[in-house]
Amino acid sequence: MSFSVYLSGEIHTDWRDEIQRGAEAAGLDVEFTSPVTDHPASDAAGDHLGETESQFWRDHQSAKVNAIRTRTLIEQSDLVVVRFGDKYKQWNAAFDAGYCAALGKPYVTLHDEEIVHPLKEVDAEAQAWCTTTDQVVETLRYVLKA
Repeated sequence: MSFSVYLSGEIHTDWRDEIQRGAEAAGLDVEFTSPVTDHPASDAAGDHLGETESQFWRDHQSAKVNAIRTRTLIEQSDLVVVRFGDKYKQWNAAFDAGYCAALGKPYVTLHDEEIVHPLKEVDAEAQAWCTTTDQVVETLRYVLKA
């Protein structure tokens, strides 16, 4: 069985690489996709559309351009992993989880226990809550090889 997994969420650690290495070591047939993880490039995604009057409109343009990739890859995926880190508020990740819930797209969350309470609604819709990348890989192994 082959699977497409979209890796959503924080971009400041190597959690995506850990999951990809784990899936490869487990011999899983998984194609991984993700948002643009180069923060400055993501922030500038709409700059080619012209200068704006304020930071709000620059962010607005870039969010819309980024949404083309995000929405397409989430819709094409079989599963989404949504990572919430502890250093930054990942509102975009929460939005992605909500988008998955609205689509009926299975997703799992990946975050530490310290932020369970603020993510209770996000976790309530998830098919699983993982605290480690190894748990994500084991979830994928089960789904693909059970």
